[in-house]
Amino acid sequence: MLTLYVNVVDGVWFGVAYEDETVFATAFAFDRSQALRNLLRNIPFNVPFQHSEEPSEFAEKVVLSLVNIYNGRGCAEKFSLAISSQSAYAQKVLKTVSSIPVGYVASYGSVARAAGGCPRAIGRVMALNPLPLLIPCHRVVASDFTLGGYSAGLNVKLEILKRERRGYNATKEIKVDGNALQVFPVEFYLKIQPEQRK
Repeated sequence: MLTLYVNVVDGVWFGVAYEDETVFATAFAFDRSQALRNLLRNIPFNVPFQHSEEPSEFAEKVVLSLVNIYNGRGCAEKFSLAISSQSAYAQKVLKTVSSIPVGYVASYGSVARAAGGCPRAIGRVMALNPLPLLIPCHRVVASDFTLGGYSAGLNVKLEILKRERRGYNATKEIKVDGNALQVFPVEFYLKIQPEQRK
């Protein structure tokens, strides 16, 4: 049975759905009820769950990681992520997006070249990402370096990306299952789209 836990940190509610030490879903929002709704939307269909007000050590660790990612600090912790309920294609896309490091963004097209499919298909998988922040869909932007979409809102996506700046100044290529994923520094994105910072 999944356990759902939400907690507020600095005005943002973070949630995790987990069983043993495997994460099935994550969520964040600016009020408790929305965080719970997001979490419920992200758990696999027809899986029994319980809500807990008392966190386990594991739940606290996941929430702390979500807070760190949200605040631009990244996450060194590696969690077992339950994505087997996703299609094989979605799993491949989620794995590819998971490889985008803090301080970088990738375009939907770049992810499509690495994972297969087309940019719109990547966008659809990102829209249904059950593990936001842990699988950093906020680091995927449109090929013209506009924000694209984000379920928490474009302003939230932009603010997270601003916090993830690391001073990098060169693109790089990451290998994911033998395929190349081109990533760009967040600074490059922010410089190209100054009007989005208003």
